[in-house]
Amino acid sequence: MDLLFKKQAFIGLFAALLISPSAFAADDKALLDTLLENGVITQEQYDSLAASVAGEGEAEAGEEAAAVAAATGLTEAEVDAKIDEAIKKDSPVKASYGSKGFRLESRDGNFQTNLQWRAQFRYSNPQDGDPRQIKDYNDEDVSSFEPRRLRMKIGGHGFKPWLKYYFEVDLQPARDPEADAQSSAARVITWRADIAKYKGASLRVGQWKIEQNRERVDSSGRQQFVERSIVNRVFTIDRQVGLQLKGRLFQESWADMRYWAGVYNGEGRSVRNEGNDHMYSGRLQWNFLRRDLKWRQSDVKFHEKPTGSLAFAATTNTGRCTRWSSSGCGNLDGFLKPVVADSDQYKTQQWVQEFAFKYRGWSIQQEYHHKKIDDKGKTVLDDDDNVIVSAPADKYKLDGFYLQSGYFFHNVWKAFPEKMELAARYAYVKEPNAGLRDGETAETDQAKLANSDIDNKRREYTAAVNYFFNGHRNKLTLDYSHLTLDNGLTEEDEKENRVRVQWDVSF
Repeated sequence: MDLLFKKQAFIGLFAALLISPSAFAADDKALLDTLLENGVITQEQYDSLAASVAGEGEAEAGEEAAAVAAATGLTEAEVDAKIDEAIKKDSPVKASYGSKGFRLESRDGNFQTNLQWRAQFRYSNPQDGDPRQIKDYNDEDVSSFEPRRLRMKIGGHGFKPWLKYYFEVDLQPARDPEADAQSSAARVITWRADIAKYKGASLRVGQWKIEQNRERVDSSGRQQFVERSIVNRVFTIDRQVGLQLKGRLFQESWADMRYWAGVYNGEGRSVRNEGNDHMYSGRLQWNFLRRDLKWRQSDVKFHEKPTGSLAFAATTNTGRCTRWSSSGCGNLDGFLKPVVADSDQYKTQQWVQEFAFKYRGWSIQQEYHHKKIDDKGKTVLDDDDNVIVSAPADKYKLDGFYLQSGYFFHNVWKAFPEKMELAARYAYVKEPNAGLRDGETAETDQAKLANSDIDNKRREYTAAVNYFFNGHRNKLTLDYSHLTLDNGLTEEDEKENRVRVQWDVSF
């Protein structure tokens, strides 16, 4: 019931009591009791109206407002104000809209739910993804429109403000036109609950993007470019199922820091563990300017005070995965797929150093990653002793680095659009050459092993223009990338140029 209707109902009640008291029965007293309890009328006014109901008298319909004023001694505006106050006091729920979407909240503040929808609509040419092998650079060019992400976010708290919850549903259809119907189904990609009564120590359980590195934890809706760098696919830990202890210590001092320490299944999204091994991950972040930097890119908020962080994180896992994504457990190029690999096929150890800084429209972000994969090896033969799967035992090292920066040039040149940002990024990845690891016969494997130290070296050079209609909640991004591959075998690098445009909106 809206406020206007309630106001009219209250005023109508007053007028009806005064205009035609003989028309009311015993229920009138209950209505008057409600008005008295909510403070709309005083005890004296209550007694007067009750007497009017019990007695006789008439008034013309056109004199309703005057009758109410005469009975209460209030002006119409004062009656409206008291009715608003009574409605708010009587209603157990508040409704509003803010940065987290539509909000429903109990008046005592102990229960809250926020609902937000987000969508990305993208155009790309000649392809959307990052080419990784020679064949990717030689693929036929594709000009494509795509609903890249379609998400529903629901979060808030229950019973107490420090008992928090959040889950996110991905509604994006399958990106491959030949994918089965199951791939097109909605999926819950994040769900978590936090016991966060104390800033120094809180507990999280569920499934979420592990706080390994900033680029991945930064929401895809709060990126500085259309998509994350070429480093992300190789080194992200992504979403895992488990529990974590985290907190902030020595707040606003020179030792201001955050920490995260957790244990997880290590099998990626929505998969239970198949053995006794677990993933262990930890992160330590120093807020060296005594201020905390939120998980988002671009200085849209225009930090008046310089704010930065320096962080280190490490993760170790033994299992069938050599990479993870929002789809779950996966494999890097040249390594066995999880459905084929043994449950303890790979021991993966990786660490990252990270730096981020924002000040008056300028932002800078950098990460260096190192990853080691210890492959215990596996060979599967068919009935004729032909190799079906071959993964020789070996150890591999991978490195990745990116540096990106953006600036709102309106700060130094007033003719430049105030809501426009220019940004640039350089990224580098060194990884095993997949062509030397995906042999089909034992003979070719032996030849390839002699060159197992040859790596792929990929580079990304990207420039971007952002226009923020309403911060990250409504923005348009155009980026251009020059992508190269040095596979260690051919004389010339493979090269490709890519253009992408994306509208990102949350409401």
